[in-house]
Amino acid sequence: MKVVVTGSSGLIGGELVAHLLGGGHQVTRLVRNGAPGPEEVAWDPAAGTIEAGKLEGHDAVVHLAGAGIDDHRWTDDRKRVVLDSRVQGTVLLARTLAALSSPPRVLASGSAVGFYGADRGDEELTEAADRGTGFLADVVARWEEAASPAADAGIRVAPIRSGVVLSAKGGALKKQLLPFKAGIGGRLGTGLQWLSWISIDDEVAAIAHVLTTADLSGPVNVTSPRPVTNAGFTATLAKVLKRPAVIPVPTPALQLLFGREMVEEMMLGGQRVLPARLATSGFPFAHPDLEDALRHLLGR
Repeated sequence: MKVVVTGSSGLIGGELVAHLLGGGHQVTRLVRNGAPGPEEVAWDPAAGTIEAGKLEGHDAVVHLAGAGIDDHRWTDDRKRVVLDSRVQGTVLLARTLAALSSPPRVLASGSAVGFYGADRGDEELTEAADRGTGFLADVVARWEEAASPAADAGIRVAPIRSGVVLSAKGGALKKQLLPFKAGIGGRLGTGLQWLSWISIDDEVAAIAHVLTTADLSGPVNVTSPRPVTNAGFTATLAKVLKRPAVIPVPTPALQLLFGREMVEEMMLGGQRVLPARLATSGFPFAHPDLEDALRHLLGR
């Protein structure tokens, strides 16, 4: 296939591009710079500009661009950046694809399990579950709605509702390695909140699976079929690293560092998400079990 990828310099995007190229596909990167190189197309979501003609004739688009959610405190300005970076880029891309004379067959558009809200307890959440409440739920709902021009034009649109993507190269797992290796890692809050996770290998393979599975349209949960609690994740990571992890992380310290709203939604809240549509479509998870995934990712 000929595949367009936005966010190709990010953790998931970089791995996805390598996966697609390794499978013999052609990849065109959408980049935000004034001098795109070979196999690149320039765009500027904030300015509303894109080299539309260079997108003609592609088979698929994977849209992963967006500002980091957890790398800054959630001030009003930062929350606006998080929202605008997703909505503006998705609207521009969806409208551009809809207007092409030779549009792609499928748009796999970034999304997140934050759609389900941060306080769902032990409820098992498939793609049929209702939207939750909170900042992230609002962001994700508007993010997914922004792709509607492409769907209205007959393009198969599949929002990729990713869980926490585990990789030793970046993201949440890399941030936790130093304190856990030092023996000062610990559960957050009660530890009873659910963590819906997925290995980076299964994340990119699932996105590729969505591109080639014609009946997968609408939201797709991209998470392991075996979510764990925060306490379970803590114990498993400590076991793999052969380090103790018995002292809980003080909530006031987290709130001081990250702000109360981020801590409540992203650290003390959680969702027990199940990948129902991936399962029924026959997607083969390489690492459905957390301990196996961590040992693979960390070479342990």
